[in-house]
Amino acid sequence: MAAQVRIGEVARRAGVSTRALRYYEEQGLLASERTHGGQRMYPESAVERVRLIQQLFTARLSSRTILQLMPCIESGEASPEALDLMAAERHRIDAALSELSAARDALDRMIDIANHPTPEHCPALREPAWTAYKAPAQQ
Repeated sequence: MAAQVRIGEVARRAGVSTRALRYYEEQGLLASERTHGGQRMYPESAVERVRLIQQLFTARLSSRTILQLMPCIESGEASPEALDLMAAERHRIDAALSELSAARDALDRMIDIANHPTPEHCPALREPAWTAYKAPAQQ
């Protein structure tokens, strides 16, 4: 029989919480056996698997995507479907990076305007002086 490791030991060695391990089980990414007392026991290989799952989560893959990739990871052979899935995930990340880059550029422009105000961008510097907006009185 292969060595079995308790949930706390797997969590400690993999650098995650026991809550994360239970979540991975709920998502079908990890499996355990139960003792007569109901305690979770994992094979020794679970530590390495959890580390891999963590790397995939760091790459912003969803648990559903990771689950779809696991058969290829376990076999060591990428299927055309897995390659397509990874390419789609990379495209998704590229799109998110583009959006973040545009947001950063807009913020940089606002910082520059705040540091170097001009009448064009700052109504208080205009002639005649800008007056604050006052909402009409409600009747």
